[in-house]
Amino acid sequence: MADGTGDIAALAKEYSDLRPVVEQIAAYSRIIEDMAEAEAMLDDPDMAELAQEELPRLRAALPEAEAALQLALLPKDAADAKPAMLEIRPGTGGDEAALFAGDLLRMYARFAERRGWKLDVIEEQATELGGIKEVVAHITGDNVFARMKYESGVHRVQRVPTTESGGRIHTSAATVAVLPEAEDVDVDIAPGDIRIDTMRASGSGGQHVNTTDSAVRITHLPTGIVVTSSEKSQHRNRDKAMQVLRARLYDLERSRVDDARSADRAAQVGSGDRSERIRTYNFPQGRMTDHRINLTLYKLDQIMQGDLDEVIDALTADAQARLMAEMGT
Repeated sequence: MADGTGDIAALAKEYSDLRPVVEQIAAYSRIIEDMAEAEAMLDDPDMAELAQEELPRLRAALPEAEAALQLALLPKDAADAKPAMLEIRPGTGGDEAALFAGDLLRMYARFAERRGWKLDVIEEQATELGGIKEVVAHITGDNVFARMKYESGVHRVQRVPTTESGGRIHTSAATVAVLPEAEDVDVDIAPGDIRIDTMRASGSGGQHVNTTDSAVRITHLPTGIVVTSSEKSQHRNRDKAMQVLRARLYDLERSRVDDARSADRAAQVGSGDRSERIRTYNFPQGRMTDHRINLTLYKLDQIMQGDLDEVIDALTADAQARLMAEMGT
């Protein structure tokens, strides 16, 4: 029964993926057929006037239908429909970088809320000033990775820190990584390849101190990847840590395949190169600039409130245009 259910789910997904292509082919074919009929009507004195009115509209609609069909035929990223793991860490800038990392987490949480997604924090290490040393979150919903994958990279902020008494503008940074969630079928982790340690979870003091050894740290021995989770339930921590580990190993394999496929991958939008500066948030000027596509928007307040669709739409369109160009060569 389980196998049959899996087959049905796979067929349903294939149907869902193919339906937009079929619809675009049908729309394009209708325009071609209507044009042929209209051109034939030109020879009929009773219908010629109607055909002369109809043909300009059809000819104008044809390029748009061709572009839509080309877009539908572009290869799909198999991970686009997956949930995502979001990791944010401060870079250069000390306390201000940690505060900015916290701002980015809130920005993505608001973006997720706008889209009806669910964001769950798996691991978070806070600073005394309210910033973030590291955070790992799980985001579920429709097409999460498709919308979030362009966020991977170095995010730079320019502003007067709350910790700065002299009023000078500082530049600091935080690193964002967005990984598609991996399922068991995507990544095979041999039991002998991991070491699982339990430890006392560190808390913020007082009633938040975790007095049991419930935190879990998993080390993937072949790659040296280490993940932790420190909720109160040791069983839940193990599950969450394995979830993060699978995502990182899945991303590692995707990166290896992409590197082999394209030597200039690091220069491409959505490359996922986390060492690349992708965006600058300039608070004094209320400006956000995405350096990959030279997009500047003077709506920083709205963006920090999670209004990211305009930026992500532009990045998606640019990535699609690049893919079309590659297919045309």
